[in-house]
Amino acid sequence: MSKSNDFNDENSNTSANPTFDSVLQARLSRRGLMRGGVGTVGVSLLGGMGLAACGGGDDDVVAAGSGAKADAKLLGFTAVSKSLADTVVIPAGYTASVIYALGDPLKTGVAAYKNDGTDTDYENRAGDHHDGMEWFGLGTDNKPSATATTRGLLAVNHEATTDETRSSFFLHADGGTTTLPRPAAEVDKETAIHGISVVEVKATNGKWATVPDSAFNFRLTSLSDNIQIHGPARGNALMVTKYSNDGTKTRGTLNNCGTGKTPWGTFLTGEENWAGYFFRSATDDTTRGGATANSVVSLKRYGRNAGSASRHGWETGGVDDKYVRWNISQGVGAAIEDYRNELNTFGYIVEIDAYDKTKAARKRTTLGRFAHESAAFGKPVVGQPLAVYMGDDSRGEYIYKFVSAKTWVAADANPTDRITTGDAYRPR
Repeated sequence: MSKSNDFNDENSNTSANPTFDSVLQARLSRRGLMRGGVGTVGVSLLGGMGLAACGGGDDDVVAAGSGAKADAKLLGFTAVSKSLADTVVIPAGYTASVIYALGDPLKTGVAAYKNDGTDTDYENRAGDHHDGMEWFGLGTDNKPSATATTRGLLAVNHEATTDETRSSFFLHADGGTTTLPRPAAEVDKETAIHGISVVEVKATNGKWATVPDSAFNFRLTSLSDNIQIHGPARGNALMVTKYSNDGTKTRGTLNNCGTGKTPWGTFLTGEENWAGYFFRSATDDTTRGGATANSVVSLKRYGRNAGSASRHGWETGGVDDKYVRWNISQGVGAAIEDYRNELNTFGYIVEIDAYDKTKAARKRTTLGRFAHESAAFGKPVVGQPLAVYMGDDSRGEYIYKFVSAKTWVAADANPTDRITTGDAYRPR
C-alpha cells in the first residue's frame, strides 16, 4: 500500500499537546541515559524501574559493555545467528511447533483446512494474523484453575489479514478481487477471519495440541451478534444505529491487537486500527452539517475524512445489512435508518469471559475510545483502587491510566459472574 493508504499508520492528532514520545525523550534526556549508548540506556531503564535481569537478584544486572558474556546472561540462552531462511530459527535446547494456525477447525464436523482458497466456514475456524493472547487454566473439573499447566484455554486475537490493494489474497483461490465492487463470498471470508478465538489446548506427553471438539471453543468475528456496549456511552444517541435502535449493542470486534486479563479472570482485547475498515462518501461532511459539525470533527480526529476509501471495500459486497453497515455515510432519515454512528461502536477494550461463551462480550467504554493496543492492570491490593494502563497505537498519541472509584475486594477474584464484576469498578 502507498503511505496515504496505510491504515495501520493513522496520524490525525493536530493538537499541540506533547505526545508520549516527546515526554519519554525529554525524560531520557534529563536523566542523561542517552550518553552511554544503547546498552547503557537498556540497563539504566531496567535499573530505574526496579527490575533485574533474568536471575532475579540485583547482582544479576550486567554492566554495559561487557560483551557476549553479558548478553548471554541477560538473555538466558545463546542468541541465534542472523538468517534469511524462510523458517523459524530457535536457540539450541529449545523446540517450536505450531499449535493453532489460520483455518484450523474449532468444532467437530468442520473440514480440515485445505489452504487452497476453497475453504469456507471461517466462523468455526481459526482467524488470521494471530496477535495478543492470554492463558486461562482449566482443572479436571472443567473449572478455572490458576495452577493448571497442561490444560487450558488460549484466548487469541485475530488482528487483520494479509492484503494488497483490498483483497485478502491468501484466502481466495485466485488471489481475490482488487476492484470494486467486491464479491460477497470474498467479503464473507474476510469479515470472519477478524476477531478473536477461544480454543482449548492440552499437553499430552509434552506435546501441545488443540481440542477441536471442546465445548469451550468459540469465535467472535467482526459480525458476531449482540456485543454489548457498557459504561457511560451505553444508550447514548451517538450509539444508535439501524442494528441497535437503543444504542446498547453492536456487531463484532475488529482489528484486535494487544490483550490483558482482569483480576477477576476475564479476557481483555484491544480494538486497534479499526477506523479504516469503514467508508465515507465524498459529500458526507456536507450532509452532516459542514466542517464544524461535531460528528465531522470527531470523524476526522479518528482519521475518517469525507471520501475516505475503506481498507477492503466490504461495504460493496451487496445490499444485505452485513455489508451496508461498513458504509458510515449519513442518510436523509434518522440514525435508526442507517449506520452513520457505526464507527462510534468501535475503538474500545472488549471484555470477554473465556470460560463461558454464553456470556455476551462487553465493550468497556469507561476505558476510553482510541486505537487500543492492550490493557494492563496494576497489582490489585485490597482496600486500594484498581489501575489500568493503556496505550494508543496511532501516531503522535498518548498513554492512559484508569483509576477506579471502588477499592479492590478480595472476593472479586473468584466471583459468581465474572463478566459483570467490572461493572462496579467505575472511574474515580
